[in-house]
Amino acid sequence: MRFHRRQLLRILSVGLGSSFVLGRNRLGIAAQTGAQPTTSSPAAGAAVKSGVATEAKMEKVTGIGGLFFRAHDPKALASWYQQHLGVSLTPSKEGEQAWEQEAGPTAFTPFPETTKYFGDASKVWMVNFRVRDLDKMAAQLRAAGIEIKVDAETYPGIGRFARLHDPEGNPIELWQPA
Repeated sequence: MRFHRRQLLRILSVGLGSSFVLGRNRLGIAAQTGAQPTTSSPAAGAAVKSGVATEAKMEKVTGIGGLFFRAHDPKALASWYQQHLGVSLTPSKEGEQAWEQEAGPTAFTPFPETTKYFGDASKVWMVNFRVRDLDKMAAQLRAAGIEIKVDAETYPGIGRFARLHDPEGNPIELWQPA
């Protein structure tokens, strides 16, 4: 697990403050900010070389608009995320508010199919949530009877991490940025 975390940390340390970082033919990190990037981007329909647009003004996504995944018991799992992590449920009627995350860096990193970083090989995704105070969040989860493992190491310029699983065994990583 440490080897993969080091790879992710390297990507984060290089990418913090950047709109995106391309390395080894894959996207490494995208920063979520309120402002659009000031660098020129390849144009829609621009020539593509090696899978990367080569001319200015490419249209880009502006952030992650949702996270959708299968669950054995969607209602119970959605309630667990709301109760323990503060992630509001998707509004189902007028007047309800959607969960809004704070602006900050967002790691976007495809891993090899054989990675052990997520734990259980049958799990194909892992969500990483930013937190303000990892110790307070860990204490809150433990008080609710949820097992959480806090990494003892603090990564300079990156922050601290913890790992837990939701009731259906999906891996969750918590990150307190430096």
